Amino acid sequence: MSWGTELWDQFDNLEKHTQWGIDVLEKYIKFVKERTEIELSYAKQLRNLSKKYQPKKNSKEEEEYRYTSTRAFLATLNEMNDYAGQHEVISENMTSLITGELTRYVQELKQERKSHFHDGRKAQQHIETCWKQLEASKRRFERDCKEADRAQQYFEKMDADINVTKADVEKARQQAQLRHQMAEDSKAEYSSTLQKFNSEQHDHYYTHIPNIFQKIQEMEERRIVRIGESMKTFAEVDRQVIPIIGKCLDEITKAAESIDHKNDSQLVIEAFKSGFEPPGDIDFEDFTQPMKRTVSESSLSNSRGDGKSEPKFGGKSKGKLWPFIKKNKPPPPPPASASPSAVPNGPQSPKQQKEPLSHRFNEFMTSKPKIHCFRSLKRGGAGPEDFSNLPPEQRRKKLQQKVDELNKDIQKEMDQRDALTKMKDVYIKNPQMGDAASVDHRLAELGQNIEKLRLEVQKFEGWLAEVEGRLPMRTEQARRQSGLYEAQNTSAVNSCAQDRESPDGSYTEEQSQETEMKVPATDFDDEFDDEEPLPTIGTCKALYTFEGQNEGTISVAEGEMLYVIEEDKGDGWTRIRRNEDEEGYVPTSYVEVYLDKNAKDVYKSLQKISE
Repeated sequence: MSWGTELWDQFDNLEKHTQWGIDVLEKYIKFVKERTEIELSYAKQLRNLSKKYQPKKNSKEEEEYRYTSTRAFLATLNEMNDYAGQHEVISENMTSLITGELTRYVQELKQERKSHFHDGRKAQQHIETCWKQLEASKRRFERDCKEADRAQQYFEKMDADINVTKADVEKARQQAQLRHQMAEDSKAEYSSTLQKFNSEQHDHYYTHIPNIFQKIQEMEERRIVRIGESMKTFAEVDRQVIPIIGKCLDEITKAAESIDHKNDSQLVIEAFKSGFEPPGDIDFEDFTQPMKRTVSESSLSNSRGDGKSEPKFGGKSKGKLWPFIKKNKPPPPPPASASPSAVPNGPQSPKQQKEPLSHRFNEFMTSKPKIHCFRSLKRGGAGPEDFSNLPPEQRRKKLQQKVDELNKDIQKEMDQRDALTKMKDVYIKNPQMGDAASVDHRLAELGQNIEKLRLEVQKFEGWLAEVEGRLPMRTEQARRQSGLYEAQNTSAVNSCAQDRESPDGSYTEEQSQETEMKVPATDFDDEFDDEEPLPTIGTCKALYTFEGQNEGTISVAEGEMLYVIEEDKGDGWTRIRRNEDEEGYVPTSYVEVYLDKNAKDVYKSLQKISE
């Protein structure tokens, strides 16, 4: 089955068909190109969708992603981002393997088709030229034969006519012979041209045209095969990313299966647990019996009254509503302007006797500013530095978070210092690369920053140790550091203490119990103050001037000699003594220490014995 033999006379139709094939190929290229644009648009939309729901840095949403359900959602967003990436891969592969390749192939195909049909037209023109030559030779032969016949007839007519001279007859005879010779020559030429044309025509229809059409057929078949291969590639590009897309979907399924409702419930407890005990039962107050008071009781109540005519709930139960309120100071005395009529001194009125219990319960439930004192303190401002306005559990978390942040900052500063130190060493070894003294100022700044951060870490670690129970009670230093908060919140605490009064104007017994709980702290401070001074283990020389402004530090001057009583334990501080009354901590980098070996050995032995 060959186009050259079967379609030898369909040159024009083959030309139209091959042009249609190229149009189909270009249409398929356009289809794939639009598919790649759709894939890119889809991937972009997926990425924007994933980015839209990603938690913002340093926001409240970022804290919410500690729950397993929200972490699973975050994993889903990340997998959707990878999912979008696979659609970008589809677009890239289709562009490079299909669109780009087919575009180049179409250009080559057009050139090849043009060449083949040019050869076909050239062969067609050649056979047409041969046919024209044959027709011209035939017409000439026909004309010469007619001329020869007329010349012969004229000669015969002249020869039969007796009136014509012999010269005229001879002339006619010669003319007839000439015409016959010309006819013979035309006949020979026509015969030769006819043979040549037949040979050319045979070659045209059985050799040249079949070869050209065969090449056109092969070209068209290659186009068909190529578009089929492109369609396979089209499917294969999708198939290649299916495992990765399936893996993304598997990860989404895995993230969904990792959701632990029990764990999320525990995280809610850890996030909002205050560490307080729930309030105790409210004592029943019998309003059916008249209140009998002595004159002394009434005067005492009047002196402590708060100006409210309606009695309050029992002090014991009410005291349990504020286990988080500070009790460093005794409650303030009642205001002197309290009216004696504020406390009832006789039988209650019928209205007071018949007051329903639901009204009393509603009054209790609406007294939130008195119960939740720490909330009003927290709303009043940014809060104290030691987070003492928070419940114990929340305070511990905030302090631990602060310590971790400070340690990260210290590590960053130390990394910068190490890098600058290495740079300085390089400058010292190779002065042409830079001035070593140019980094000294920055190194000093980094040293000061590190010391400040370490002081902050020690301060917060002290508060953290207090909250976690590592310290028996609050130390004097911690109390001084949180004194600012106590001064700010004294009025709020006092107002809470006033609300703890019983209906007769006296304070509850639980108040005295809370005051008694503070006695061990004083004993602990006394024991701490009565410690024997530490022995000296060496001497040191101050390299720089240090102004000890923080609690527990000591000021030194450059070049001053002092005694070392405790070496650096890895926190960057050395404990020194100037005399028996002055001792404290200085940064280790600010002094040059000369330890006494014997004293150091004795000191380490004492440390091991104490441990």
